[in-house]
Amino acid sequence: MYKKVDVIVIGAGSAGLAAVRQIEKTTDNYLLVDHGPLGTTCARVGCMPSKAFIKVAKDWHGARKLAEEGVAGNEYAACDIPAVLRHVRRLRDHFASGMVDATRKLAGERLIMGAARLLGPNRVLVNDEEIACESIVLAVGSQPTVPQPWQAFADRVLTSDTFFEQQDLPRRVAVVGLGIIGLELGQALARLGIEVAGFGRNPHICGIRDPEVNRVALKTLRRELPLYAGAEAEVFPHKKSLVIRNGSHEVEVDAIIAALGVTSNVGNLGLEHLGVELDRRGLPAFNPHTMQVADLPVFIAGDANGCLPILHEAQDEGFIAGRNAAAAEIQKYRRRTALKIIFSEPQVAAVGQTVDKHHADEVVTGRADFSEQSRAIAEGRNAGLLHLYADKASARIIGGEMIVPEAEHLAQLLALAIHRELTVHELLSMPFYHPTVEEGLRTALRDAARQLADTHPAEELTLCESCPELPLC
Repeated sequence: MYKKVDVIVIGAGSAGLAAVRQIEKTTDNYLLVDHGPLGTTCARVGCMPSKAFIKVAKDWHGARKLAEEGVAGNEYAACDIPAVLRHVRRLRDHFASGMVDATRKLAGERLIMGAARLLGPNRVLVNDEEIACESIVLAVGSQPTVPQPWQAFADRVLTSDTFFEQQDLPRRVAVVGLGIIGLELGQALARLGIEVAGFGRNPHICGIRDPEVNRVALKTLRRELPLYAGAEAEVFPHKKSLVIRNGSHEVEVDAIIAALGVTSNVGNLGLEHLGVELDRRGLPAFNPHTMQVADLPVFIAGDANGCLPILHEAQDEGFIAGRNAAAAEIQKYRRRTALKIIFSEPQVAAVGQTVDKHHADEVVTGRADFSEQSRAIAEGRNAGLLHLYADKASARIIGGEMIVPEAEHLAQLLALAIHRELTVHELLSMPFYHPTVEEGLRTALRDAARQLADTHPAEELTLCESCPELPLC
C-alpha cells in the first residue's frame, strides 16, 4: 500500500514555493518534490546575477564618460572580466543560498529531493515510490532553448544557465535572440569591451509591438552594438570559431549566447498519463484564472506552462494553483496588469494592452520624446520614446510601451493607473516633481488629453499640475 497525501507540488522554484505557502494554510499533509539544485531560477541564473552584471557594465560605461564631465585620471582604469564574473557569482551565491534556506525552512521534512513522474491525475511516482494524492501542482520550471543542430558545437554555446559559471569570456560573441536576456547581456558585454553582435528573427525586438517605439529602440541600442533583426540566424562552425549569418549580415565569433526563449521542463513528467490533449510543445491547455488543467485536480504554474516566464507572474500563478489545489471549491482569480521590463539602457517596458490589440479609431496614443526631456538631458541620457494608450470612449489608460531612462518606474506608475482604471485626466492630477523623468510621462498624458479634448473635455492644467484645480472651501 502506497502512502497518500493531500497535495503534491512538483518543483521548488518561485511558483512552487508560492503554492506551498498557500497550501500549508489549509493542510500540512503535502509534499514538495524537486530534483535540484534548490534556489529559484531568478536567484541562481536569472534576474539577480544578470542585474549585478548589468550594474558593473553600467558603472564601467559611465566611467569612460567622466573625462567629458571634467573628472580626470580614469584613463588608468582597467576592466578585469574574470574579476567581474567572480564578483557577480559572490552576489549570486548570496541570493541563491538565501532561497535554499527559505525553501528548507518552509517545507521542512515535506521536501523530497528527487525525480517525480505522473502516473495519473492522482498518482505520482517519486523516487520509485508511488504516492497517491488529492491534487497536484506542476511547477517544474523551464530551461533555455537550444536548437538541436547547435549540439554539434555545444562547447561554444552559452545560455543563461551557464553564462555566470564562466571563469572568463571570449572576446567575440554573438547573441542570438533579441528578447530580454539577449539585449540585457548583449549590451552589458559590449560595455565591458567584448565585441558583440545581436541577431533576431523577429523585426520587433524585446517583444515591442508599437512600430515607432520599435524603430526608436533599434536606433538607440544600435549606438552600442550592431543589431540584425528580421531574419533567421544561421550558425556554422568554422575552424575554432562560429560564423553567424542573418540575411546579408555575417560575423565570425568565438561563442554564441542562445537567447531564444525557454522550454518547459515537462518533457519527462508523464503528462500523457493525464488523458488530455497536449499541444506541439507537449503542454496541456489550462485556465489562466484557476491554473487548472481541464477538469482535473491538476494545476500548472510558472514557467512550466510556457506562457509568462516572469517572476511575479510565476508567484501569482503559484498562489492561484496552491489555493485551488487545497480548496474544496475552485475559485477564479483576476490576473494583474501585464508588465514587462528589460534592463537595458535606456530601459524597455511594456504595460497593459499593446497597441496591436485595438483598432486605430478606438485608441489615442500619447507621445513623449525623451531626447527633449529635461532630467534626461541633464544626465546625458536624453534618448528614447514613450507611448501610452488610452481608450477613446472612456479616456481610461489601457497600456503603454517605451524605451526611456528609468522605464521601470514609469511602467509601474502606468501599471497602477491601469489596475485602478484611472483616466488620463485622473493620472494628470497627481503631482510631478521637477526635475524627474516622470515629467516625461506627464508629457505623454498631456498629449493624450489634447487628443481627447473633444469627447472628454477637462479644465486646462497649468505647467504645475500639483496646484489644486478648484478653490478650497
